[in-house]
Amino acid sequence: MKILLIIPAYNEAENIKKTVNEITKNANYDYIVINDCSKDSTPQILDKNKFNHVDLVQNLGIGGAVQTGYKYAYENNYDIAIQFDGDGQHDINYVETICKPIVEGQADMCIGTRYLDKSSSEFQSTAIRRFGSKIISIFIKIFAGKKITDPTSGFRAVNKSVIEEFAREYPKEYPEPESTVSLLVNGYKVTEVPVSMNEREGGTSSITKKFWKPADYMIKVVLAIIIDSISFRRKRRKK
Repeated sequence: MKILLIIPAYNEAENIKKTVNEITKNANYDYIVINDCSKDSTPQILDKNKFNHVDLVQNLGIGGAVQTGYKYAYENNYDIAIQFDGDGQHDINYVETICKPIVEGQADMCIGTRYLDKSSSEFQSTAIRRFGSKIISIFIKIFAGKKITDPTSGFRAVNKSVIEEFAREYPKEYPEPESTVSLLVNGYKVTEVPVSMNEREGGTSSITKKFWKPADYMIKVVLAIIIDSISFRRKRRKK
C-alpha cells in the first residue's frame, strides 16, 4: 500500500528537521511537508535539507494546509494518508498501529489517542485541554452518534475514499472535530487506537493558543459541531 505522511508546518523551525529525520531514519514512508507560509526559518530548513515539501504562498491555517496534503495524496494515488504533526509530538513507531484498522477494512479513519489507555502515553496534555476534549466528545456523541475520546487529535489515518472526500472539502476553522463529524454523519467508519505522544519541545501549538480562552473556544467548537451535523445531513438527503 502507498502510505503518505502529511506534515503541516507553520513556524516549526525548532522542530521540523528532527521530525522529518525521525521519519526517514526509522520508517520507509513517503511524506510531504506543507509549509503554511511560515515567517521563521522553516522554509530555509526545508530547502537546505532537501525535504519533500510544498510552500504555500499565503497562510491558510491548519485546515487549509492539511487539505493541501490531502490533495497531494489524491493526485498521487496514495492508499492511506496520515496527518502527522511537525512539532515532534507524534511517534513514528505508531503509524503501523493507526493504519492497521484501515488495512484490515475495519475503519475509514483511525484516530491515534492518548486517552483510551492512559498508561500508553506519559504526556496527557494540560488539564484544561483534557476537559475541553471531554466536552467536545460529548457533543460529537450527541450529534454524530459516536464517542470520540480525543476529538482534537491531529494524529489520524484515512483510506482512499476519505482522501478523495477531504481533497474536495475539508473544514478550515476546527478541522479535527468538524471533519470527524462529517465522516460520521455521512456513514464512514471511524475508530480510535491508543498511542503514545510526546510533549512539544519548541514553539507553540495552535490549539494551545485557542485554549487560553477555553469558554470562547468551547462554545465555537460546539456550535460548529451542531451546525455541521445539520448541514451534512441536509446535503446527504439531497443526494
